[in-house]
Amino acid sequence: MQKRFLSLLLCLLVSAPSWAGDTPNYAALSISSALSKGANAVVRVEETTFTVNSPKSATERIKRVVTILNEEGKGFAQLVVPYDKLNKVDYIKGTLYDMFGKKAGTLKASDIKDYSNTSDFSLYEDNRVKVAGVAHSTYPYTIEYEYQTTSNNMLFYTQWAPLGGEKLAVEKATFQVIMPAGMPLRYHEQLVLDKASVKQDGSQQVYQWQVKDLAPVEREPFGPAFSELVPLVRTAPANFEVQGYAGTLETWKSFGEWQNKLNLGRDLIPEATKAQVLALVKDLRTPEEKVKAIYQFMQNKTRYVSIQLGIGGWQPFEASMVDSKGYGDCKALSNYTKALLEVAGIKSHYALIYAGDDNRPVLKDFPNSQFNHVVVCVPMPKDSIWLECTSQMADAGYTGSSTGDRYSLLITPEGGKLVSTPTFKAFDNIQKRTVQVKLNAQGSGVGEALTNYTGMQHEERNGVLQHYNPEEQLKWLYKNTKIPAFEIKTYNLEKVKNAPIVKEKLQLELPRLASVSGKRLFITPNLMNRWSSAPAVNENRKHEVIWPMSFHDVDSVEYEIPAGYKAESMPQPVKITTAFGEYQAQVQMKGTKLIYVRQLTMHKGRHKAEQYKELVNFLKQVSRADQQQVVLAAETT
Repeated sequence: MQKRFLSLLLCLLVSAPSWAGDTPNYAALSISSALSKGANAVVRVEETTFTVNSPKSATERIKRVVTILNEEGKGFAQLVVPYDKLNKVDYIKGTLYDMFGKKAGTLKASDIKDYSNTSDFSLYEDNRVKVAGVAHSTYPYTIEYEYQTTSNNMLFYTQWAPLGGEKLAVEKATFQVIMPAGMPLRYHEQLVLDKASVKQDGSQQVYQWQVKDLAPVEREPFGPAFSELVPLVRTAPANFEVQGYAGTLETWKSFGEWQNKLNLGRDLIPEATKAQVLALVKDLRTPEEKVKAIYQFMQNKTRYVSIQLGIGGWQPFEASMVDSKGYGDCKALSNYTKALLEVAGIKSHYALIYAGDDNRPVLKDFPNSQFNHVVVCVPMPKDSIWLECTSQMADAGYTGSSTGDRYSLLITPEGGKLVSTPTFKAFDNIQKRTVQVKLNAQGSGVGEALTNYTGMQHEERNGVLQHYNPEEQLKWLYKNTKIPAFEIKTYNLEKVKNAPIVKEKLQLELPRLASVSGKRLFITPNLMNRWSSAPAVNENRKHEVIWPMSFHDVDSVEYEIPAGYKAESMPQPVKITTAFGEYQAQVQMKGTKLIYVRQLTMHKGRHKAEQYKELVNFLKQVSRADQQQVVLAAETT
C-alpha cells in the first residue's frame, strides 16, 4: 500500500501542472535521498543578507524555506526572532506548502506570539522574542519564512551557520554582507569550502558565501561539539558604535579600550564603606588575606540580580549604587569588587569571559565579543586570584567548570589583554572514599562511607547544599548513590570553609550486599564506584576523540566477613595505562578483613580519531574489572 501511494505521488508530481507558473518547486519528493537520509528536515533555500548602513546600524533580511519530514523535525518549522531596545523586528511573513509544494496557508498575525525573554534570575530585561509558526499535522510539509530586523547594536555582526541543528540537511544557502564605503568587513571562516567572493557594487563592497547539498552532520561519542563540525562564518566590525560609545574591534587591546569607556567613573565608593574596608584589612598581613576578606565582605553585603537594558548589557552600574542597593549583575558586582579592592590598595582587573560548562573556545586571532560574563582577576606574584562575584558561596580563587581552563579578556588601563584562567589537572579534582562494611552470612550488611569531593568533583554536591532542603538532599543522595540495593540510615554533607571541598558521610543498610549460594557468598568488592558502560566501536571514526574532564578517584573498601568464612576465589590485581588515563585495582585478605582498593585517573584532552578504539577498549576493561567478584566459602568442620 505504501509503495503504491508513493508511486502515485511521484506520478502526480511529474504530471501535475506547476500550480502557479512562478511558484517554486517545494515538493517533498524532489529532495534527493542523499539529503533526506537521516534528516528530520531539509532547508530548501536560505538567503541571508546583512547590510551595514553605518557604524551605528544595520539591517538583516532572511528568507528561509524548510521541509519538515516527520514529527521529530517540527521544531525546525518554528521561527524564533529575538529583539530588544537596540534590535527591532521590521516584519515577519510566512507561507505553508503541502507535500506536493502547493500553497496551503499563510502566516497570520495571530500565528506570531510575543514573549518576554527575561532570564529567571533577572529583575528586569528588555529582551523579548517573537515566535512564529503555522500548525500542520500531515508530513511532509514545507514552511517559508521571510523576515527583517534592524539593529543599533553594532558591537555584534551576524553569524552564519546554514546547518543550524542535528538531523538537518541543506539544499542551498547563501550569505551576503553589504558594507558601505570605507568600512571593511572582518570575518572568520570555518569548514567553508567556497571561500568568500568579494565584489564592488557602486560605493558598496559585497561579500558572499554559498553552500549546496549539505547532508546531516551527526556527532560521535566523545566527539567535538556540533558547532565545531559545521560550516560557519563569523563576522565582526572594525569600527562600531553603541548608544554613543564608539570603538574599534580590530585588536583585543582596542576592545578593552572601548570597555574602559563604559566603565569610566563608575568605581566611586562611599566614604563610610571605604572606612569599613580599611578597618577590615588593617591587621591582615598578606595581599591574599586582604583579597579574601574583601571578597567575603562583598558576598555578605550583596546578592546577584540581573538587569539588562540597552547599553546596560555591557556597562556596569555605578559601584555607589551597588553599595546602597545591595544587588547587581555580574558586571556591577565585579566592578564593585574591583572598587573595594582599590580602596585597600590592591590592583585588580575587570575580566570578560565566556562562562558555562560547555567551555566554548575563544578565537584568539579574531577579536570580537565572544563573552557572556564578567569576573575579577587579582594579579599576584605567583598566581592570580580569580573572583566569581555573583555567588555568595563561591571560594576566592576557585574558577571550576564554569570559568576555569579558558581565555578571559582582562580590561587593563592600557586596554584588553587575553589571558588563560587556571587549568585543572586530575589531582585538582579528587574523589577520595573510604568505606567500612560489616557483612553477615545471609548476604546483607551495614556500612559507613566517608567521601571527600574536591575541585570540580565537589561542585554538584555544593549545589545540593546551597539549593536543596534536607528532604530534597536525601532524595538526591538516593538518586545519585550508585549501589545496587541500599538504604540511607543517616547522612551528612558539609562544605569545608574557604576551600572547594565537600565532605559526605553515609550510614548505610545493605540488604543484598552478597549473593548466597549454598555455603558460598558472591560479592562485588567495588561497592560504590563501578564504571558500567562503554560506547560502541566505530571502525569509521571521523572526528577527534575528546575526554572532557580530568579527575582522580580513590576508593578503599574494607569488609569484615562473617566468622567461619574464607576467600575461595579472588580476582588478580589489575593495572591499565593508556593515553586517556590509568586504572588499578586489587583485593586481598588481611585476617578476617577483605580489603579492596581502586584508583582511576582520567586526563582531559583531544586525541586523534584512530585512538577512539583505544578509549573504548580501556573503558570496557575498567567496566569488567569493576564488576569482578570475590567468592567467600564457609569453612567445613
